[in-house]
Amino acid sequence: MTDHSHITLYSGGHRGTEAEFGSLAEQWGIQEVNFSFEGHRIERTRGVQVLSPEELARGDVSMEIVSTRMGRNYSKTEKIRKVIQSIFHMVNKGYHIIAVGWIQLDETVRGGTGWGVELGKLFNRPVSVYDQDQNRWFAWKDNAWVAETPLIKDKTFVGTGTVNLTDNGRKAIHDLFENSFGPA
Repeated sequence: MTDHSHITLYSGGHRGTEAEFGSLAEQWGIQEVNFSFEGHRIERTRGVQVLSPEELARGDVSMEIVSTRMGRNYSKTEKIRKVIQSIFHMVNKGYHIIAVGWIQLDETVRGGTGWGVELGKLFNRPVSVYDQDQNRWFAWKDNAWVAETPLIKDKTFVGTGTVNLTDNGRKAIHDLFENSFGPA
């Protein structure tokens, strides 16, 4: 197997998509960093980085801005704020944002995953989303989603997405790793 230890996955380690990204990163010998915070439960235990309150604050953004950008209201609970703040750290560290979920009619991605995608757009990063309804990959290009199957080509990437990962979504992630790096 080729040495992929110079590549790093940044994620949140949650069940579903993020756990799948982490499991595959481990199989392919890719470094894994999972951002969390005190009192937050995640599935992946490899590469956990617990963010201090000061570190979380670096990712702080007005919940009104998040709500406006996402076109929906988010609860102003402390836990949601911390999740939004930790997503900032994932996107700030990882170059290519790769997500699995559902692209909505307003071109945002459903749920908390959508904030990572929106940050990727704001940071002018490559953004790829596997839409589980359409069962295909899309890339954000020239302010629109276009059908395009991604490859992991950069030294850092974000793997994020829904906790409700379908079998097709799981296969898409596996195929992404195999197409990018060859067999595990």
